[in-house]
Amino acid sequence: MQKIQLQELGLKDYQDAWDYQVKLFEEIIDIKLDNRKNKTDHLTPNYFIFTEHPHVYTIGKNGNINNLLLNEESLKEKGISFIISNRGGDITYHGPGQIVGYPIINLDNFFPDIHLYMRKLEEVIIQTIAEYGLKGERSKGETGVWLDVDTPFARKICAMGVRTSRWVTMHGFALNVNTDLGFFDHIIPCGIRGKTVTSLEAELNKKIPHKEVKTKMLKHFSDIFNAEFV
Repeated sequence: MQKIQLQELGLKDYQDAWDYQVKLFEEIIDIKLDNRKNKTDHLTPNYFIFTEHPHVYTIGKNGNINNLLLNEESLKEKGISFIISNRGGDITYHGPGQIVGYPIINLDNFFPDIHLYMRKLEEVIIQTIAEYGLKGERSKGETGVWLDVDTPFARKICAMGVRTSRWVTMHGFALNVNTDLGFFDHIIPCGIRGKTVTSLEAELNKKIPHKEVKTKMLKHFSDIFNAEFV
């Protein structure tokens, strides 16, 4: 069973959290390269970061800037940052009330398969929200977790976007828990038209404690990835 170091960053500026991810990401890659060069077998650490960001729109490296519906002046007026990220996926919103998770893990410690990794990440969220009576689903060709797929009421509850290099991952997922969904009105979320977003609070008509959700999430992550948090 692989060990994963759990880190809680609390409310953290997106760029600062990204820089910190890069530090851990490069640390793992450096160990892998050193092992290869010197024919050694030093263990690589695995990390899992929980955080929450101030209002920010982020767009993936191949995203469409036209999916941001505000200009620079409007962003400033509303106190929202905008950052172009090196993750996959299109545009999304991060803000208070969201649980953001960044697994920075060496997939060689688990399974070197990015498609499987994404499906397992989705499964963690699906099993977590199932504990609240919600049926999370996958939508073909659209990464993340949805409710009521293939109906006129399809809505996304968790967005995902990752980056990998040498089978090391960074970035991750954003689960809407008590999120102010009004901030999604200023973007075309994930570049997908005609579908909306939702949150645990919106679905259950009550606020849900983050600590409770995180506890459930870590349990499912441990089971699905056969890992132990330390």
